[in-house]
Amino acid sequence: MKVPGTPLTRSATIVPLVALVALVLIWGRHLLPAIEIAVVLLLSGSVLAAVHHAEVVAHRVGEPFGSLILAVAVTVIEVGLIITLMISGGPGTASLARDTVFAAVMITCNGIAGLSLLVTALRRGVAVFNAEGTGAALTTVITLATLSLVLPTFTMSSPGPQFSGAQLVFAAVSSLVLYVLFVFVQSVRHRDYFVPVGSAGRHTADASAESAAPDDEHAATPTARATLFSLMLLLVALVAVVGLAKVESKTIEKVVADAGLPHTVVGVVIALLILLPETIAAVRNARRDRAQISLNLALGSAMASIGLTIPAIAIASIWLDGPLLLGLGPTQIVLLALTAVVGVLTVMPGRATVLQATVHLTICSGYLFLAANP
Repeated sequence: MKVPGTPLTRSATIVPLVALVALVLIWGRHLLPAIEIAVVLLLSGSVLAAVHHAEVVAHRVGEPFGSLILAVAVTVIEVGLIITLMISGGPGTASLARDTVFAAVMITCNGIAGLSLLVTALRRGVAVFNAEGTGAALTTVITLATLSLVLPTFTMSSPGPQFSGAQLVFAAVSSLVLYVLFVFVQSVRHRDYFVPVGSAGRHTADASAESAAPDDEHAATPTARATLFSLMLLLVALVAVVGLAKVESKTIEKVVADAGLPHTVVGVVIALLILLPETIAAVRNARRDRAQISLNLALGSAMASIGLTIPAIAIASIWLDGPLLLGLGPTQIVLLALTAVVGVLTVMPGRATVLQATVHLTICSGYLFLAANP
């Protein structure tokens, strides 16, 4: 945690505001290459600013609320981006929601989780986390992914990998109920399942109490005013991140098409951009021996991506033209099943080594490779 007045704090305040102003000025315009470079720089700066302000808020409210705030904020804006792109039309938008959500699930459950476990295991030998809470989160993610992304491939009420109207309503309601119930369990009923675990298996009540990093050990708890200010700037930074990603989406689509890659790669790139704040926050916590917080971020993001996106898309489908393709293909279903099995085996002991971390990263790499080379 950086104290107020440091260069990082000043830049974390200025950059999101500049990025938001730039977003308003360039929205809907054709951009020159120099401006494209400036947009990428502002996007990167906004990502770092979002991580900084998320850490300030998390330091004030403690875990698991800090992870929950960042995951929900990112996902709500991600939903807005998906709907905006689908409304604007273009090739491949019928499957954009599926591609982006599945990419988010694979990147979070394998990429972010694997990277976090690897960083912690390399520093501490073994990454220790709470098996009860992490297992509950993984169970919910697998159930949500199966109900929303696998079943449409096998239902027979509508042609193609899509739900009928009634089936879409069922999937949307089920997703929202499961997500809301998980948030209640995580933040109220069984909060102790989702707080960091010490090397001796001790649960800590607050993330700030479980730190091995020197810059956190003596950091003062932010005031309510400072926390509210950071929360507002967090939202500004996330709007800037997703908005600038939308601005760059046309360039991304053109690059993907010129490279001869499948259109599903667009959803992968968008998910990678949107998940940058959570990735950096998870790795930072892993470096401080907070594997539990890193896993909260990873699995919470995957869960929010499905639990909030599917209901929103179901409502938006009322006025969206064209089909809504949610069903995964055979290769994607195999990768999801592999993720579920490996995830369960990783979570059950409550401890992970570099081997489990590398297995998850290998699955993520396989997904990214097959997305570009189906």
